[in-house]
Amino acid sequence: MRMIYKIAKTELQMLFYSPVAWLVLIIFTFQCGLIFTGTVTMIEKQQAMGYDPSYISSNLFSRLFGEVYRYFFLYIPLLTMGLVSKDLAGGTMKLLYSSPMTNAQIVLGKYLSMVLFALVLVSILVAYMIFSLFTVEHFDVLQIFTGILGFFLLICTYAAVGLFFSTLSSYQIISAVATLVFLTFLNYVDRIWQDVDFVRDVTFWLSLPRHAWTFISGMICSEEIAYFITFPAMFVWFSIVRLSSRVQRSSWVQGLMKYAGVFLLMGLIAYVSSRPALMGYLDMTREKSLTLTPHSQEIVKKLNGGLTITTYSNLLDDDFMKALPQYQNSDMYQFREYLRFKPEIKMKYVYYYDSVMNTKEKGFLSDLPMEKRARQIAASFKIKFSRYLNPEQIKQIIDLTPEDNRFVRQVERESGEKMFLRQFDDMMRDPGEAEISAAFKRMVMELPTVGFLTGHGERNINRYRDRDYASFAQNKRFRYALLNQGFDVKEVMLNEDVPALINILVIADMQQPLTGEEMERLQRYIDRGGNLFIVGESGRQALMNPLVEQFGVEFVEGVLVKPTEDFQPDLVLSQPTEEARELSYFFGTMKDWRMSATMPGATGLTYSTDKGFKVMPILLTDSTGVWNELETTNFIDSTVCYNPARGEVEQQYTTLLGLSRPMGKREQKIVILGDADCISNVELFKPREGIEGGNFYIILGSFQWLSDGEAPVDVRRPKSIDNKLFLGKTGVAVTGIVFKWMVPIGLLLAAIFVWFRRRGR
Repeated sequence: MRMIYKIAKTELQMLFYSPVAWLVLIIFTFQCGLIFTGTVTMIEKQQAMGYDPSYISSNLFSRLFGEVYRYFFLYIPLLTMGLVSKDLAGGTMKLLYSSPMTNAQIVLGKYLSMVLFALVLVSILVAYMIFSLFTVEHFDVLQIFTGILGFFLLICTYAAVGLFFSTLSSYQIISAVATLVFLTFLNYVDRIWQDVDFVRDVTFWLSLPRHAWTFISGMICSEEIAYFITFPAMFVWFSIVRLSSRVQRSSWVQGLMKYAGVFLLMGLIAYVSSRPALMGYLDMTREKSLTLTPHSQEIVKKLNGGLTITTYSNLLDDDFMKALPQYQNSDMYQFREYLRFKPEIKMKYVYYYDSVMNTKEKGFLSDLPMEKRARQIAASFKIKFSRYLNPEQIKQIIDLTPEDNRFVRQVERESGEKMFLRQFDDMMRDPGEAEISAAFKRMVMELPTVGFLTGHGERNINRYRDRDYASFAQNKRFRYALLNQGFDVKEVMLNEDVPALINILVIADMQQPLTGEEMERLQRYIDRGGNLFIVGESGRQALMNPLVEQFGVEFVEGVLVKPTEDFQPDLVLSQPTEEARELSYFFGTMKDWRMSATMPGATGLTYSTDKGFKVMPILLTDSTGVWNELETTNFIDSTVCYNPARGEVEQQYTTLLGLSRPMGKREQKIVILGDADCISNVELFKPREGIEGGNFYIILGSFQWLSDGEAPVDVRRPKSIDNKLFLGKTGVAVTGIVFKWMVPIGLLLAAIFVWFRRRGR
């Protein structure tokens, strides 16, 4: 060990006596300072503008790590090209051979010098971390330290590769070029030969950025640790074998066997370490943002037996590229958090082409016959068309017509239960943890069934007219539809008693009154403790009030109005109350994000508390400028005018109520909404300038409360606490001067000092 240390010390001295090490160190420090101070400046400007930044720790270092990981391999050939090459060229290697040291000691000593230089480089990032510890509120040290650890392991891996190529030739330039080519290959290997199954898995495992990025994100995984131990060890061993072959005369077959043996051993370790069942994880983020939330973990524990997720990718659908063979491994990463807790999950991919239903064909190929269009797309993206099943073949496997032949995944348990995971027509596209866990939950337990009353002109859950409720109830491509959040949905008629499986009954904007018999059947549902979601609308008060009067609630006469310059006066905004947080955290999120419920044509709600119910206002209008308009009916051409003599009252109105009462061992819950349009097909997606609408939170919050928290699945994580940067404008300026200029200049002066001192000797 003493000999290894002496060689490392000598090599490190020679490295710093040359300008190369100083040049790399100075450029690295300047670039890191440029990126880091740029991010600090951006966050300080956000605070100065009144924004509330969050997760400052990761935001400060994510860009820095990303840039460093991306380009640093370009520096390594400069550092490693002379490790052994210069000794081979200058003849000093013969002196080393004649000395009492082994080839292993020579290689390990030179490699140790690069490890020590890696620590010098890492110390720059550690200095940024220490600086952030004093300037960021509740700085997340462990997460950032994990990223720095990943960077250190990455440099060590690069150095091992460079060391090996330095043993191959006495010409330093050849060693440098070979190292650069191979490191470039390792950085981009996951992009080649991805359409071959076995090769795809091998190249994906070899990819250096993928393993490093796990550390950047704040996760320590046994697979990555095995990679960063075995991969450098393999090249260090290769270097020892190469130096030994220069001294010991042996056949090329023996040398090849030595290389192959080491390679096969690494391959075995790689295979074992990448098995999901044998992988261990340590989430170093404070909020455990890389780990399933506790509710999702409980759901996964109940998924006994095997589980297969089959992806059906239609070549004619917009999302077809996501599941192409070259992107399969990246696609599987979406379920890595679930694989951690259920390693036996299997992923399958089925490719087909068929006409996409309920969408308008678009693009320059839309006029071609279906098969020819599919062939043209396959040719354009260099896809093997033979992989794709035709419409008749796919229907023999599964009928995807109910899913409109769109990109979809089917989750199937070993015991036979099946559920679909869909893509959504929003910016995220992919299902998140809430949607995935909801699908899993529906396979292991009975979730609430929501019944929609029909037969009296209620809002229709099967049609997509402006006023109807198809999006709210069962739009398969709307993330927040009840169907995608864990609920079953069905229509209910009162020609018989409400079925026992109905947990929540929706009565939305009736246009015809209930008959006496229907009212009796509804009353039996209420008396047994069934939950209700009752939705009224202006002009329907006479029909809806008989339903809600037994709860002490009344829909106010007239239409709520608030005249503004930009919108019709019958558009009012409602905000959640502070007490609404008790019902559902969705209302709390809505309040925290300062979102409003947009309500065109709403009616107010009045209530009493003498009917045995606990009453809680959930949404309230503005406290001023809102009244119940009783005279005007044409809000487009007419001007509204407040007329108290007519009975109009200007006040703050309740537009959403929650009522509850004990019923045996459980609570009966009722939600009453004063506007049927606010959750209609058109209003859920209608943008308005200057208004941050959050109408879908009415759906999520109300039905989470009505279902006793069973759905949607609670996937909340702890809130960020590193939300403040203790630097003003002056502090940011000083930080920029120090890290961008003073530190690099200080290193430059140190290099000049070493050079003069060396020259003086």
